[in-house]
Amino acid sequence: MSLLILVVDDEPDVETLFRQQFRRDLRAGRFMMEFAQSAPDALQCISSAGDTSLILILSDINMPGMSGLELLPKAKALRPDVPVIMITAYGDADTKRKALERGADALFTKPIDFMMLRNEIDTRVEQAA
Repeated sequence: MSLLILVVDDEPDVETLFRQQFRRDLRAGRFMMEFAQSAPDALQCISSAGDTSLILILSDINMPGMSGLELLPKAKALRPDVPVIMITAYGDADTKRKALERGADALFTKPIDFMMLRNEIDTRVEQAA
């Protein structure tokens, strides 16, 4: 069974950053990462995940078109079993409240604390095993 983490962010350099941070895990086949640069692309990825086991969705909040906060309830409707962590440059109390009210499991602020994210991913991989 393949474990999949979906990263949603409109900034193209995010994919490079995540692939560098998790290169050993990706090379070892511990999990796979897919990247979507918009909320509609993310919904397509979630819908077509097929036989891969989607274990985590990481989504930026501020994106053109549909925001991460608008994506969140749609993603949860498609896959209520999959935890969603929102990522934002603006970690104010109002943003955090909105994200949690709409079903986010957590809110991380940029720059991302990759040690904290790695712990979160490790937990999800262990639960899926």
